[in-house]
Amino acid sequence: MLSQYQAEQVLELPHHVVLPGLIDAHMHTDIGICRGLAQDTKHWMMYGMGPFDDALSRKEEILGSKVCYMEALRAGTTTFSDSNVIPEQTASFVEKLGVRACLTKEIRDACYKIYAPGELYEFDSNMGSQSLQEGLEFFDRWNGCAGGRIKVFLGPQGADFCSPELLAQIQTLAKVRQTKIHMHVQQGSRETAQIMQRYGKRPIAWLNEIGYLNERLLAVHLTDANDDEVRQMACSGASMIACPGSIGIIDGIVPPSVVFQDAGGIVALGSDQAPGNNCHNMFNEMKLVALFNKIKYQDPEKLPAWRALRMATIDGAKALGLDELVGSLRAGKRADFIAVDLTAPSMMPVYTAPMRNIVPNLVYSARGSEVSLVCVDGKLLLAGGKVLTADEPTIIAEAQACVPDLAARAAKAFWEVNGTNAALMREDKL
Repeated sequence: MLSQYQAEQVLELPHHVVLPGLIDAHMHTDIGICRGLAQDTKHWMMYGMGPFDDALSRKEEILGSKVCYMEALRAGTTTFSDSNVIPEQTASFVEKLGVRACLTKEIRDACYKIYAPGELYEFDSNMGSQSLQEGLEFFDRWNGCAGGRIKVFLGPQGADFCSPELLAQIQTLAKVRQTKIHMHVQQGSRETAQIMQRYGKRPIAWLNEIGYLNERLLAVHLTDANDDEVRQMACSGASMIACPGSIGIIDGIVPPSVVFQDAGGIVALGSDQAPGNNCHNMFNEMKLVALFNKIKYQDPEKLPAWRALRMATIDGAKALGLDELVGSLRAGKRADFIAVDLTAPSMMPVYTAPMRNIVPNLVYSARGSEVSLVCVDGKLLLAGGKVLTADEPTIIAEAQACVPDLAARAAKAFWEVNGTNAALMREDKL
C-alpha cells in the first residue's frame, strides 16, 4: 500500500487491538442531563423521570445530548441510533462531531403529562399530526446528509403512545421512504395494560394484526413479551434491540435476547438513556447482556463473550441496515474503527496460546477508558485522550451550569409525585 499511496498520516499502534467501531442501537440522549435522577424506583417513566422530563428546556436537552455523545465516543461508539425530541440539533452535532448516526424524531399523539398507574393515555390527533409532520420534514432535510453518515428513521414512541390512525400513516410513509421504524415494543406491563384496555389484545398480537411485524421494524426492549411472542417477532423479520443495563435498572428484568437469537433473529445492543442506565457505554452493555443471561439461565455458557461482541458490532449494523457499510473490518466498508490499548491494567496480561483472551477481556473487563483512538469514515475523532472535533470542556461546563435552574423547576413536581427517591431524600440516603 505504501508503495502505491502517500498517506496523510501513519498510525503506529503497538500493543493495541483494532476493532470495528461499536454500535449503540437505541439511545435517548435528549434527557442525558438528568443522569442519575430516576434509578431505584418503580413507575420509572412517570414517577421517576416525569418531574424532571417535564421541566427540561430545549437548551438543557441539547447540552445533555452533546455530553452523552462525547461520553459514548470516548468509549468507542462510532454509530449512534438516537430517538429524541431534538433531532435537528442532534443532526447538526453529529455532522460536526463526525460520528455516524441513525436519527429518529419521536412521534406520538398521547398527551404529555404524568399519568397515574393504570390511567389510560389521552390522545390528541392534532398533536399527532404535527409530530408526524415534523418527523417527515426532518427526514427530508437530513436523510443521507453528512456525506451519508446520517440516516433517518420514523419513530412512533410505542403502540401505546400512538393511535391506530397515526401508526398506519407511519407504516405507509416508511414504505414510501424506504426507511425503518424505530419503536418501543411491549416495553413493560404499563404498555401491555394500555393495549389490552384499548384493543383487547397484547401488544405484539395487536401489532401483528395491523401488519407491523416485518423487516422494517426495530423492536426495542420486548420487556413484557413472553417466549412465544418473542419468537413470533423474530420470525417476522423484525430486529430486536436489547438494552440490558437500562431494563435491569428500570424493571429488574432481563430482555429476551437469547430467545430472539435462538429463533433466528438479529439482536442489537443499546444503552437507552442516562437517567435509567446511567451511562452510554457499549462495553457496559456487552458485559451486562452476557452476565444477566448467564444468571437468568443459570448457565455459564449462555451468551458467550464472542456473541456479545457481535451484538455491539456486526449484529447492530445488520439491525440498522448498515451492514454493507460498517460493523466489521472488511475491504469495501467504511473506515469506522477503534483501537483498544492492551497495556491497560484491565486488559493485561495478553494471551495468544493455548487460547486468546482478548475477546473475553474486552467484554468482561474493559471499561471503555482503554479506547485510545476512534476513527469514523477515515477521520480521527479521538486520539491521545482528546476529542478532536468538539470543545468537550466547554460543553460539560455549560451543562453543569444548567443544573440549578432545572432542579428548581422540577422540585415542586418531584415532591408532589412523592416517589421512592423523594422518600430516600427525606431519609438522607442519597
